[in-house]
Amino acid sequence: MNRKIFLALATLGLLLSATLSCQKKTQVKGVELAVGFSAKTLTDNLITDIQYGWKTGADFIKAGTDLTVFVHFWHGSNLLFQDDHIPPVPTSQWEPGQEYKYQRRIYIPSFIDEFDPTFKGDETLRLSVGLYNPYDRSGESQREVLNTSLKVVPPPPDVPEIVYEKGWHEQEIDPKSPLRKWRWTSGEARCIVDNPHQDSLLVIRGGVNKEVFTDQKVIFKINDMVLEEFIPDEASFEKSYTVKKEMLGEKDEFTLTVAVDKTFIPSKVFPQNIDQRELGCAVSFIYFR
Repeated sequence: MNRKIFLALATLGLLLSATLSCQKKTQVKGVELAVGFSAKTLTDNLITDIQYGWKTGADFIKAGTDLTVFVHFWHGSNLLFQDDHIPPVPTSQWEPGQEYKYQRRIYIPSFIDEFDPTFKGDETLRLSVGLYNPYDRSGESQREVLNTSLKVVPPPPDVPEIVYEKGWHEQEIDPKSPLRKWRWTSGEARCIVDNPHQDSLLVIRGGVNKEVFTDQKVIFKINDMVLEEFIPDEASFEKSYTVKKEMLGEKDEFTLTVAVDKTFIPSKVFPQNIDQRELGCAVSFIYFR
């Protein structure tokens, strides 16, 4: 069966339930919303596409300004993550009796504790979606359009494990940084990854220090083959690849290498900096599944 058709069928139930929920909870006159996911089963530590399907009725009143979509995923009383965004067709251009569809990639972070004695096999996330005026600081413009529950289970046991091996510095954490958590590489750093023996998605987020190098090259390799060489346009970057199983080889593990063409030592570049490590690029997120 065609994968897109299969996924569409798999999410049909969620689409229907989300639509019904929307009809009950709509607070924006003349607007309904259905959502679906490209993944058949939602787990934590998962990258998936979320499909948004906005529908305006005959009684829809055009907005005088462009509204922002808020997308909040709640675990109990905690906001686990969000996907606030401006839709491709701005809301000021929406017309009555129309449908506006698009999709966005989201990452469901790891949050399930399988060793918790109270864990019953799955967790519930509450998805709240609506519209608000980004220029309204009072919060009174926020209007919920959809409120539905999602069942989330732990990842399958065969999800590849990523082991940070040679060339990595210790993980650093800064809640004020856009990277939040990261590991600096030296000139070359490698990971050992379980080989799933199938086509897989690889996502790498990271950053370089543009104050030091404006033309630093970053190189990704799988085993001995170069996946990509690039000079980041900005300090932060995100790269996504569909890796063919042939590239992973026949062994049960493969090597993922992150390298740079030049490194720096902060204490030799910045006055009063005492950091004497050799630094290449910072990697905040590696996803392979």
